[in-house]
Amino acid sequence: MEMILVYTTFPDWESAESIVRTLLERKLIACANLREHRALYLWEGKIEEDTEVGAILKTEVGKWRELREALKEMHPYEVPVIARIEVDKVNREYAEWLEKVLS
Repeated sequence: MEMILVYTTFPDWESAESIVRTLLERKLIACANLREHRALYLWEGKIEEDTEVGAILKTEVGKWRELREALKEMHPYEVPVIARIEVDKVNREYAEWLEKVLS
């Protein structure tokens, strides 16, 4: 089992929690960490500022494609970030739990 993290952002708590719950129910992720933050970004030539909910999704590499497609389908943003982050090392106990939960 090879663990990966997937990072994405949502416009609000409601959409973040709803989508994360669906991903958990489908066993595409084992866990998610959500945190509200301030975002500054370029959109249509202007600097925008807003509040977003960042999500770090914990899963295994074998779920990547299905997870990415599910996020694209459900995501409220026109252009969401869906970034796969490789995990170099993780403690054995957590890796075993992740594998068990996602089976």
